[in-house]
Amino acid sequence: MPTRTENAPIVGERTIHTLDELRQHREQEIDFLLAKLVLEKYFRQEPNSEAASDPSTHRFDPEVKAWLFPQVLRIAREWREHCLRLKDDVFPQLLLLVELAHRAAERIYSAIVAGTDGARTLKPILKPYDTTGSTRFVDFDTTRAVWPTAPAKCHVNYVVADTGSWEQKLAQSLEDMPEVLRYVKNQSLGFTIPYALDGEERAYVPDFIADLDDGHGVSDPLQLVLEVTGQRRGDKEAKVAAARNLWVPAINNHGGYGRWAFVEITDPWTVKQSIRALIAGPRSSQETA
Repeated sequence: MPTRTENAPIVGERTIHTLDELRQHREQEIDFLLAKLVLEKYFRQEPNSEAASDPSTHRFDPEVKAWLFPQVLRIAREWREHCLRLKDDVFPQLLLLVELAHRAAERIYSAIVAGTDGARTLKPILKPYDTTGSTRFVDFDTTRAVWPTAPAKCHVNYVVADTGSWEQKLAQSLEDMPEVLRYVKNQSLGFTIPYALDGEERAYVPDFIADLDDGHGVSDPLQLVLEVTGQRRGDKEAKVAAARNLWVPAINNHGGYGRWAFVEITDPWTVKQSIRALIAGPRSSQETA
């Protein structure tokens, strides 16, 4: 990150700005900014509700649940004090920069959701059309390496490799497991999970979807979203957190699309153990292998 910026306009005096100016801000300003971002982005209400027209909340957008600000402010302060790790010469006031502030707000909200066990507060916002998909419509060409699938387990005849041989190994493990009723590589299915990174809305495409018989019978399968993690990029953590802490709880709360879980696979040679541990253990959407 640059620490010194020189502003030399065509007309006017040249000025030099450094990050030392940020150090002068109080840490309370950080907490207020992060709490405000979390509220405005994630805690909104219907615009016609009574609270939305309350004049006492004029400091916020009318659709923001401003009465939650004290609680969110406390959480933001605790996150800064106990969860924020500073390396080398980094100082907390850097969170006042817009990009870093949005990234912090995303992590704070993810932590809020993960810490509210049992609360049926998350609900999905479904697309107005094409809310469900099917492998019967998958048809595409590719120049990448492929692995042939078993028709009894997968409707799509090939698994396309994105990260070397990891996808092929995972597909082979899924086909070897009697608990796996069916699976598919999420290629050209149109199945995406929305997430945010640095304040920008993005779409995450998980690697696999599998139906498991986890003891409820073949008529009530556990639908498992699998992510194969090779080299961890900067956006991987945001994707995994969105799927694990937001999307899975929301779709399970909806109740109309069966039961879902999420597993991140960091070692393709432990797929069977990881899935069986998920089946055997307490039902959780926060599994990592």
